[in-house]
Amino acid sequence: MASLLPRFLRRSSRVSADFASSIHLHLRSVPFDRLSYPFTHRYYYTSPGRFTSVHGVGSSSEYAKRRKESLETEFRHILGARSRALFVYARFGPLLALYRASIISFEVAKLTFWHFMLKDIHKRAEKFRETLIRLGPFYIKLGQALSTRPDILPGAYCKELSKLQDQIPPFSTHVAMKSIESQLGSRVSDVFADISAQPVAAASLGQVYKAHLHSGELVAVKVQRPGMMPSLTLDALLFQLIGGQLKRFAKARKDLLVAVNEMVRHMFNEIDYILEAQNCERFSSLYSSGSVEKQEPLIKVPKIYWNYTRKAVLTMEWIDGIKLTDADRISKAHLNRKELIDEGVYCSLRQLLEEGFFHADPHPGNLVVAEQGCLAYFDFGMMGDIPRHYRIGLIQILVHYVNRDSFGLANDFHSLGFIPEGTDLHQVADALRASFAATRESNDFQGIMSELYDVMYEFNFTLPPDYALVIRALGSLEGTAKALDPSFKVVESAYPYVIGRLLADQNPDMRRILRELLIRNDGSIRWNRLERLIAAISEQSSQSRTDEGEKENENNEGKNSHSGKTQGWKSFDMRSVVASTEEFFRFILSEKGWRVRVFLIQDIIKASDAFLQEAASPCFFEKEHLQESDLERNAMISRVINGIKSLRDAVRLAPEAWIAMLIRTSVKPEMHRFLFDISSAMVNQSRMRLPETFWLCFSRFLHYLEKQHKFQDPRFS
Repeated sequence: MASLLPRFLRRSSRVSADFASSIHLHLRSVPFDRLSYPFTHRYYYTSPGRFTSVHGVGSSSEYAKRRKESLETEFRHILGARSRALFVYARFGPLLALYRASIISFEVAKLTFWHFMLKDIHKRAEKFRETLIRLGPFYIKLGQALSTRPDILPGAYCKELSKLQDQIPPFSTHVAMKSIESQLGSRVSDVFADISAQPVAAASLGQVYKAHLHSGELVAVKVQRPGMMPSLTLDALLFQLIGGQLKRFAKARKDLLVAVNEMVRHMFNEIDYILEAQNCERFSSLYSSGSVEKQEPLIKVPKIYWNYTRKAVLTMEWIDGIKLTDADRISKAHLNRKELIDEGVYCSLRQLLEEGFFHADPHPGNLVVAEQGCLAYFDFGMMGDIPRHYRIGLIQILVHYVNRDSFGLANDFHSLGFIPEGTDLHQVADALRASFAATRESNDFQGIMSELYDVMYEFNFTLPPDYALVIRALGSLEGTAKALDPSFKVVESAYPYVIGRLLADQNPDMRRILRELLIRNDGSIRWNRLERLIAAISEQSSQSRTDEGEKENENNEGKNSHSGKTQGWKSFDMRSVVASTEEFFRFILSEKGWRVRVFLIQDIIKASDAFLQEAASPCFFEKEHLQESDLERNAMISRVINGIKSLRDAVRLAPEAWIAMLIRTSVKPEMHRFLFDISSAMVNQSRMRLPETFWLCFSRFLHYLEKQHKFQDPRFS
């Protein structure tokens, strides 16, 4: 009898193992979404070709077209008024125009020669940049603006033009003093107690002097370069004549003149110092009211002295500060670089995504660290005012880019007016998908633009005027922040703010974007995004407890700390989180959410299967070789457990609100039906899984006994 036991064990274990293996192979051969349950037949759709997104249809591009036409009409009126003023201002207007045209024609002729001599696009781009420098302020500013327009110029030209600086020498102080006196109607000595003999800063459109008022206040006096208005107007008019040749040399898009007209409109705004002063005060009223108590960053904006401000002279408060590129002084001042970056990012995101009125050129010269570690903004000549439609579109683009949703991005570009009418969006989506596959995933802004350069140029993209300044602002912001932290990535840093906005804003568009973040177009849930979101909210719980402890210690020690002032914008408002969760449940339980319910039931069953199979593998069974399915199961179990722990921590932040929300949701008939569907699916799945699990357990038990017998039998030792 004893001799028969090993033989029986070997035979029975082999049969049971083969039986279990056959069951496993059969189940793996059937796709999970084909397993039929009595209650789910009404949920399924027929074929991928007839698939539509659970989030609905995107918006049309009608608003973008109307916005573009409005701005172009506004520019024509401005240029017409400026050109009439030019010939009133300059008695020899026609002769001046002829002289300037001859200079420009000579430079364009040289450029045409290089067009035929040079075949290398990088060398041609270099010659193009050098020509713009020789042509003066208008063309330098034009080149700087075109460097952020990959929809117009090839990537090689954009990169070359990004090297352009304001390489114009300052004009004489004597001329500047005469300009101040003519603008203010008084002698310089009557207005200022003293003024610097040389400009402290100079650019292509003007230069700045340091002075004291007779009242003792220290001020900065910005003086416009003489003749800027007629010079810019004349160059803008002449560009209409030579723009075609420049377009051919740079292989520019057909709408180069339209884009340049928009840039010229911003140049005219920059040389109107009354408008700049108004921009400064508006910016101050919106963004400089932060406080430590409210955990908002402190932003400083210079005060305007209106009595000494005119069209070509701007007098404002002098603010001493440390340039963000001066690493040594920042270290000596014991300033926290991370907090400085957080302050700048928060203010910039508020400008772009919340208020819409933004500083379009936050480079290191216009953004310094003032006293008490707050950031100070300068130079409000180039400002953008982005409408709500485009602000929502910017958030949507960010979400779709992070999700690598190429077709969602193509729809965004169409609805925002990037893509000409009649373009095949499927081809655009395919090109975007190929671009994503060819490059590693990057949250670096320049990396993102590099990914999009070729696609934008190939499909004749046209950046709306508002977005051209947005790209410039984001590029300048990232470049400035990299001076403090070379690893800074603007998209990665913006993500927490965007999520907070999506959770807090109850606007239907924002709710839809939040759903797109968490639910794919086919209705399946992006569990990795949901897990990250829950983890971020739960981290707030532990962070808040840590901050409270540190604050209590500092109060006991009598210290005054500002370390928490930049953390408030990264925190989530738990009432908003609960409200968003309830809205999320409401969508899932609605008629539109039927696909989500199908995928959710499937995921719940997969998770229950993983736990069932894990329970069927007692710890005393040795697992010598883990299969890939075992590793996936263990990973799923770990993710579920971690998710439950994170959710528990999040609930602890506002238990009353969570409980009230769960009660409201649980009493709904739709929830009752959904829970019944889940229960029915679990019962049906158990009928199939329990026999398989039983035989697997039995097989492993027999295998375990056989190994024990071999271990004890001296013949196998």
